[in-house]
Amino acid sequence: MISGAAYGIDGAAHRAALGAGGITVALLAGGVERPYPSGHAHLIQQIAANGVVASEVPCGSAPTRWRFLQRNRLIAALSDATVVVEAGWRSGSLNTAAHASALSRPLGAVPGPITSATSAGCHRLIREVDARCVTSVDEVRELAGIDASPADRDGTARTDDSTRVRDALSTRAWRETIDIARQAGMDPDHVGAVLGFFALDGDVERGPRGWRLVADAR
Repeated sequence: MISGAAYGIDGAAHRAALGAGGITVALLAGGVERPYPSGHAHLIQQIAANGVVASEVPCGSAPTRWRFLQRNRLIAALSDATVVVEAGWRSGSLNTAAHASALSRPLGAVPGPITSATSAGCHRLIREVDARCVTSVDEVRELAGIDASPADRDGTARTDDSTRVRDALSTRAWRETIDIARQAGMDPDHVGAVLGFFALDGDVERGPRGWRLVADAR
C-alpha cells in the first residue's frame, strides 16, 4: 500500500497495512528525516521499520504545497492501482488520480452520501474521469489485478497466485515471506500483498517466526 502518511484515510490505510503484516510505503513531500505531519512521527517510524519511507527531495527539505503535488505523481506511478476513498471537490487526492489516469493506471473511487463534502471528489472522479466504483475489498483486488479468492463458484480451487501462496503455507510450521515466495515461485513483494489480503480475511496469522495458515481457513 502506497500513500503519503497524511492525516485521515492515508494514516488509516498505512496502519491497516502494518496491522495485516503487509508492506506499506510512505512517500513524503519533504526530507525523510523530517516526519510530516509531525503528529504521524511514530507512524512514519513504524513504516520505516517495516516498509519504506522515501522522498525525491534531499534531507533537510521542507514540505511545501508544490512538493505535495509533485509527490503525488510518484504515488500514482508506483501503485498498481489508485483508489480514492474520500476527497473533497478540490482535494489533493484528485491530483494523484489525475496522474494515475494520465499514466493509464487503474483508477477507482469509493462513493459516499451525496450530502457529504468529503465524497464530492470521489463522485466527480466517477462521473468525469470514468473511475471504477469501488465498494468492497474484492473490488480493490480486482482493480489491482490481484485474485486472492480461494475458489471458483463451483468450489474448485483456482491455479492462480493466491492458490500458489496458500499451497506454500502450513497450518503447523511458521514460514517467512521469502520462504513462501521461493516455494510458490513468486516475487516476495507480491506474496506479501497476497498474504495481507489473506490476513484481512482471517485466513492466515502472523507471528515472530513468520506466517501460518489458519486451520479452518476457507
